[in-house]
Amino acid sequence: MKVVIATDLKQREDAYSVRMTVFVNEQNVPASIEIDELEDEAVHFVLYDDEMSPCGAGRFRTVGYYGKVERICVLKESRGQGAGDLIMGAIEQHAATVPQLTALKLDAQVQAIPFYEKRGYEVVSDEFLDAGIVHKTMTKPL
Repeated sequence: MKVVIATDLKQREDAYSVRMTVFVNEQNVPASIEIDELEDEAVHFVLYDDEMSPCGAGRFRTVGYYGKVERICVLKESRGQGAGDLIMGAIEQHAATVPQLTALKLDAQVQAIPFYEKRGYEVVSDEFLDAGIVHKTMTKPL
């Protein structure tokens, strides 16, 4: 598996395709809020399997002094193989190149909190609903 930063429309559409499968089809997030007005300001990451089919995605935005990690997802058939770690590693590596950033921030679905804790993120909020799914905000210093 290999993570790339989307540099063309095809790669960006690959990221959207994975996100639609995971968030809209599996988790019932409304399509109207999954692809949002922040897409053009985000850096998009796509994970490809060995056949170069998209199997994971994520996006990253710079918001003041922190990097916002968003829309991390992996197709069912690629889960449990380190795919999430590959995506997060690529995003964190990219974030380290942005000079003003002091921390990373993400809103984790509660079932994913242990995954992010293993990567050094800490819960910094109470539970809240986003798209009808329970989340908590987590941060990690850079």
